[in-house]
Amino acid sequence: MDRSATLRRLLLGSVALVLPHAALAQSEEITLAPIVVESDREVQTQTATPVTVIDQEEIDDRQASTTAELLDSVPGVNLVNGSTPGGSAINIRGMGAWSGTYGTDQTVQIIVDGATSGAEELYRIGTQLYTDPALYKQAEVIRGSVGTFEYGSGAIGGMVRFDTKDASDFTNGQDGFAARQYLGYNSNGDGLVTSSTLAWQASDALELLFNYTWREQGAYEDGNGETVENTDFATPSYLAKGTVHFGQDREHSLTLSYSDTQSSEKDVPYDQFGSSNFGNVDRDVHSKTSVLKYSYDSLNSDLVNVDVILSRAQQTIDQESSTGSTMSLLNADQDYVTTKLTAKNTMEFVTGQADHRLRMGAEYILKDRLDASSAPGGDDERHALFLVDDITFGGFTFSPAVRFEDQDIDGSEYGYGTYHNTALMGGASLRHQWASGFAVFGSWSYTEGMPILDDLTNAAYMTQSQKAETWELGVSFDRRDLLASGDRLALKVNAYHTDVWDVTSYSNITDLEVEGVEIEASYATDAGYYGDLNASFANGYNRTPDAASNFWSQQPADKVRLGLGKRFDSGLNLKWEGVWALDMDRATTPTPGVVLHNVSVGYTADSGMLKGVDMRLGVENLLDEYYQPHLATRPAPGRTVKVSLGRTF
Repeated sequence: MDRSATLRRLLLGSVALVLPHAALAQSEEITLAPIVVESDREVQTQTATPVTVIDQEEIDDRQASTTAELLDSVPGVNLVNGSTPGGSAINIRGMGAWSGTYGTDQTVQIIVDGATSGAEELYRIGTQLYTDPALYKQAEVIRGSVGTFEYGSGAIGGMVRFDTKDASDFTNGQDGFAARQYLGYNSNGDGLVTSSTLAWQASDALELLFNYTWREQGAYEDGNGETVENTDFATPSYLAKGTVHFGQDREHSLTLSYSDTQSSEKDVPYDQFGSSNFGNVDRDVHSKTSVLKYSYDSLNSDLVNVDVILSRAQQTIDQESSTGSTMSLLNADQDYVTTKLTAKNTMEFVTGQADHRLRMGAEYILKDRLDASSAPGGDDERHALFLVDDITFGGFTFSPAVRFEDQDIDGSEYGYGTYHNTALMGGASLRHQWASGFAVFGSWSYTEGMPILDDLTNAAYMTQSQKAETWELGVSFDRRDLLASGDRLALKVNAYHTDVWDVTSYSNITDLEVEGVEIEASYATDAGYYGDLNASFANGYNRTPDAASNFWSQQPADKVRLGLGKRFDSGLNLKWEGVWALDMDRATTPTPGVVLHNVSVGYTADSGMLKGVDMRLGVENLLDEYYQPHLATRPAPGRTVKVSLGRTF
């Protein structure tokens, strides 16, 4: 199959729609009023991209102990040991986490405020997503590579984007000071969290924010009442962020943010997955992310909306054997820095009967890593160009995308080679929506995972990119007043098929195939009753010739999550949630299924003496079930009571 020819035909076929005509006409597209689904999560029915957005309210309701735990309710997303920041790893559509060996395979990208963060292939260490969930106001998960070309390459599994909080989120755009104090307690392991936020909006031109969060937890117990060793942690974090608006009607803005998280562990196993015994270490982890963003949204032209983002993400892992062992693995210090400069312009214009929202941009990415045991050092320098256009006409939305990357890898400082690679990738989606609220959509994408520093010890991999092609097909429905006056229903069903070849992420594997169906739905009535449904059913296959097993070893179990609740006008919210993890027998080591029950009560006061107060009480794994999720290397927590109290002043 000539994938590059397919890509060229796709791009050439979209040129006529991309270039503006001399004569512009008004579009006749069908535009429906946005539907707000008053449930826990709004289903993103307005796009063909398989994307899920977790907003601030859901972040608060989840009371997650780790950043990874914010994501496990998304269909297609599974965690490996998500209850600890060090050992947790993210798996999307069977890609990402390499259970028991590496926390990532470079097919799931993590971006914080535009900065590429974490996700090094460090032996027996997780995804390195140490940052605290209290720092974020939104998490967005894109499953698969459709919708990712604006942000990076090689995202076969998908992408996670986090947005940190802003001062205006607390001041509501009004001049003056605002503060928020949050306290939380976790019964399983006596977990404690305190998060303090100060926000100041001096005027409509200046806003400043500072947050400090301390989170700690002891070793938790599983459903049998047994203590799961080495699951305790303490992670102090802070975020400083400021924005200056200037120019006519605040056309320009400049935002500077810095986030910092630390972790210190003494005499703990080197293997954060707990599946092998190499010995104990003293380990200090320090994650630092700096982002400077300039934006210019012209009031005089819809063709000028510029964003320039300069980011620097650094993580250092200092460790040494706590018993005096000279084993190099136990005494390896890791230090890696990713510097990225992204310049993008968004143009809105009309050509004939088509409306365009065109994003064009360029990126410079430099990853610099020191040499260490099991993690070769060197520089990975990339230059990239990308173009994405959302074209709407007559009820249709056509979204072609293309990305070109030029890469230079240099490991000569540490005795490795130098290599040069290029890749052209892209795809497109097509969606049609009717006035009834019903829509159909499909997409195709081709991406390449460029060679990585981790493979410098294997010269054959340094000129071989990992390639993947994904086809998707789906339907959605979004409508109010369907069964009763004032109700709202949103539904999205997405089927996908991904082929991966020239595999470099896994030993003795050359070809993979994953396919599945993801379902998201929400329903709410005018009386405050609501329901949310998220489900994922998937299969993964090892298509390598003469493979010992046809099962794809990283394929998660099928999962269904159903939530039912009632919101009261007083600000009270009651909810029950059931989680069905089905039997996983499509694996060399099967995992039995489990049914979990979670309940929660939340209260937010909007007026009176308690205005600004929110209280939450939740019980996870209500029946204290013992279970170990498929791909996990340790049992999950047993019954856990979580309580929190927050106040915004």
